[in-house]
Amino acid sequence: MLCYAPMGRFFILSLAAAACLQAQMPDGFQAIFNGRNLAGWRVSLTNHHGDTKEWRVFENAVIGKQDRAGNGGILLSDEKYADFEIYLEIKPDFGCDGGLFLRSNDNGQAYQVMLDYLEGGNMGGIYGERLPGVQRKASEGWEKVWKKNDWNSLRARIVNEAPKIDVWLNGVPITAFQDTANHLPGGATEGMIALQVHGGKRCRPGLEHRFRNIAVKELNE
Repeated sequence: MLCYAPMGRFFILSLAAAACLQAQMPDGFQAIFNGRNLAGWRVSLTNHHGDTKEWRVFENAVIGKQDRAGNGGILLSDEKYADFEIYLEIKPDFGCDGGLFLRSNDNGQAYQVMLDYLEGGNMGGIYGERLPGVQRKASEGWEKVWKKNDWNSLRARIVNEAPKIDVWLNGVPITAFQDTANHLPGGATEGMIALQVHGGKRCRPGLEHRFRNIAVKELNE
């Protein structure tokens, strides 16, 4: 199904196209990105990856990249979430590390779903971003379902005080993670969602991470 109607060299998002985008989300999920601007999101100025200003919306996707060599960063949701599932579609450039942060604070301390799209990297595994004591867990078999140079759907579920995290890529389960305790600062049981472009040499200016159709389903357990 095409979600854009061409007009000369440009594309216009119509009401029908917006409905098309919404239809791609699983039932029960609510969009937290409007596809037009970054309302409801803000740049972290205190995380260790940087404070890149290169966050924009283009063709209904959030696009992030380093704005100078080594300066990445994270884009935080205004809202905080506890037990929830998140659905989004991703299209990173090869050679750029990134991530999806769950229960993040302003400093970017969070449980991270890795979007490590480098040689030998891992998509969909779990990492404790600045969380001492969290044992990294790689996803399994992500390469078999990954669509190169195309959009891929990612779904992650986080529940419980000592987080249990499950990840699906294009509908296929690739990660099941259970932490031994809650390693978030202060024992936090909720936090923000964050989109990451890695700082340092694990990305470089010109390479982009793209995110679209971002939606959440809050859980009551």
